[in-house]
Amino acid sequence: MENIFQKQDIMRRVVYSMIPLFLFSTLLYGWRVPVQVAVVFAAGIATEYLFTRKRGKKVSEAVLVTCAIYALSLPPALPLWITAVGIIFAVALAKEAYGGFGRNVFNVAIAGRLFIYLTFPVPYNASWMVPAQIGAGGLSGLFGTGAGAGVDTVTAATPLTQLAAGHMPRMMDLFLGFRGGSMGESSILLILLAATYLLVTKTANWRMMLFTVLGALTAAALFFFSGLIPGVNPASYRGAMAFVPLAAYMMSGSILYVAVFMSTDPITAPNNPLAQYVYGLIIGGVSMTIRALGGFPEGTSFGIFVGNMFAALLDEILPKKKKKKKPVSGVVKAGKEVTA
Repeated sequence: MENIFQKQDIMRRVVYSMIPLFLFSTLLYGWRVPVQVAVVFAAGIATEYLFTRKRGKKVSEAVLVTCAIYALSLPPALPLWITAVGIIFAVALAKEAYGGFGRNVFNVAIAGRLFIYLTFPVPYNASWMVPAQIGAGGLSGLFGTGAGAGVDTVTAATPLTQLAAGHMPRMMDLFLGFRGGSMGESSILLILLAATYLLVTKTANWRMMLFTVLGALTAAALFFFSGLIPGVNPASYRGAMAFVPLAAYMMSGSILYVAVFMSTDPITAPNNPLAQYVYGLIIGGVSMTIRALGGFPEGTSFGIFVGNMFAALLDEILPKKKKKKKPVSGVVKAGKEVTA
């Protein structure tokens, strides 16, 4: 059978880093996760194949990364037809319409997610689930949580909605991932391990990863201590304890998932190191601004889009790192070589 894929080792490493997230999500939400992922990969690969076949090219393995990031950014119980519509839109209009691999302006995965989020808001927001229960105490019960209506419960509260309602999620649940949310965003531990793997293998850029988190933390702290985060009153906490709800706010939602897997997209990000610092700050800052002040429960999709819009401009207007001149061993003068 003919291999339809263009081999790209960097893309494969990104997919490898996400396998633990996929397995953990399957443990929490059951059969819905592999079914959602299968639909995404089938529709995404088929869409790109239809475009590349006409140009006599192979399917880029970058589409596998797009499919993985998009799939794990979705609510577990999202209707499959909406799942398919999102990835088809992403690959066809956010990637291939711009000329294919390496030419897209916006992050392809986030384009698909944002499209279905804005187009189908009611079914999208009705597709959250609480983690599945295993055994008498439940899987989550092993770590002290009381979550637990099982895999058939939808419209479950995410940590952000809990915070907005004045309820503080358990920190250990947030760190380990035993809480509601998108399929791949919940486990801070697994995302940090994935980030470590990507950095050690020199697959991802640390500047954009780190400064996305710093931008988000700065904005979140500003809103938190100004009393602008719904449901959280900093005056209720004394001294250093005030940082506990701030930490919970940072570990809730998908900001770390976005920082590791989306802000580091080399195609839509700037190339200039200084521009990459600013780029990360924009993504993190805009994400938290929309989360705290906007009418949306999360702002990371918009943060990525705004960062993408400014990426090329940042490369142009910010000073570039000067290249060190190599020592000259000899120069040609008047037809003769002169040793320096």
